[in-house]
Amino acid sequence: MGEVLFYHLTARPLEWALPEMLEKCLARGWRSVVRTGSRERAEALNAHLWTYSDTSFLPHGMEADGPPEKHPVYLTDGDEVPAGVEVLFLVDGADEPAEGMARFTRVALLFDGHDDTSVAAARSQWKSVTAAGLKAVYWAQDGDGRWQKKAESGG
Repeated sequence: MGEVLFYHLTARPLEWALPEMLEKCLARGWRSVVRTGSRERAEALNAHLWTYSDTSFLPHGMEADGPPEKHPVYLTDGDEVPAGVEVLFLVDGADEPAEGMARFTRVALLFDGHDDTSVAAARSQWKSVTAAGLKAVYWAQDGDGRWQKKAESGG
């Protein structure tokens, strides 16, 4: 059983945080799925991941780019999970039931700290995750965008 990491974005946006996290997953040999709240958002993140850095390359794709199993990082607004995926990223209101989260090595839930609806949804998900007996860890950005562990529960 894995862990669920809650990332509270306040100082820097998702577009800054997500590529760094995906690079760390790839360095560990983990395949990832990024599930978004809408098709438009998945397409925007797909485009962003091609251009976010002049010094690194993050192999990724969507359904239109070929079979999901060929992409070390797969972006979707659906619930598909290609074989061999170890990390699920939930962004922009995307969800996964707590019992489904247990099949991943890690689930990272990134939420906008400036959006009251996103914060309330993350609190609700925290309650569901901990009620299911999963380990949950809450991380918040400091003023410079660095991650600080603030709470841990379960597991």
